[in-house]
Amino acid sequence: MTESRSAPAARVIAQRIGLEAPQAELADRVMRAARAEGMRASGIPGLDLIRFDQPSRPLPTVCEPSLCVVVQGRKQTRLAGETYTYDALHYLVVSMSLPVVGQVIEASPERPYLCLRFEMQPAVVHELQQQIGVRSAAAAPARRALYLARSSAPLLDAVLRLVRLMDTPQDAAVLAPLALREIHYRALTGELGQHLLDLCSVEGTAQRIARAIDLIKRRYAEPLRIEELAAAAHMSSSALHHRFKAVTAMSPLQFQKQLRLQEARRLMLLEGLEAAAAGHRVGYESPSQFSREYRRLFGAPPRQEIELARLGQRVADG
Repeated sequence: MTESRSAPAARVIAQRIGLEAPQAELADRVMRAARAEGMRASGIPGLDLIRFDQPSRPLPTVCEPSLCVVVQGRKQTRLAGETYTYDALHYLVVSMSLPVVGQVIEASPERPYLCLRFEMQPAVVHELQQQIGVRSAAAAPARRALYLARSSAPLLDAVLRLVRLMDTPQDAAVLAPLALREIHYRALTGELGQHLLDLCSVEGTAQRIARAIDLIKRRYAEPLRIEELAAAAHMSSSALHHRFKAVTAMSPLQFQKQLRLQEARRLMLLEGLEAAAAGHRVGYESPSQFSREYRRLFGAPPRQEIELARLGQRVADG
């Protein structure tokens, strides 16, 4: 799914649906709170602030369950072969851990990319489902665990009230959980709310796949046994393979491979391991296979890509 529009056109649409004023205040508050590039904690549990002053290069990462509201600028997230482009008119929902490639595509020092990342809590969605009486479709098809939906004035109002609480920590301790719950409620009752409900349903297909993902994450460096994953998900091996790909856009083996390569990158970048040692640590027996697959995912051989990443980090740090 791809959405794109010029900045002036986006502002016109935002004006028409009543989003421009809250977005302007959000941009001002996030700019003041996040003075440097990157992601930082807001001081409110469950809320992170993200800022980029220029377009970024594609960066693979593991995206944890979250709801991301862009305040300014534009970003692309790629899941396997699919591209999701979102801006201040759309929010991104990720309902389970997914290896993705993110790239900020619209940002400048004058108008940085600004984003609010909220921790997605399936348990809260389930509680709200019980309270308001909505039900997951009995035979809902397996859905992607990542999707875009249009922002709304009620959602942004709840987001703005939460962000204002950064200025009053004594109030945030009591009121922030209520605002976070309302944000979940707005996502559940807004566009594609049924999608979110199906993804968070306790006994739904997505939660069975989430159990398989959890097992892969905990044992990513070990040989992958589909039968063991299927048992964890309470599915047959063929059903697991089919539904895993429907939810994550990749097979269990492809999912494990991306986790391995991203952990190897972290080991080289942050712990200083050499490529061969990092590859071995995450389960690769062949250094040449590791280098080949690393280059396919990151666009450059391990040593070159890590040098580029460190250079970019030094530039961002000034």
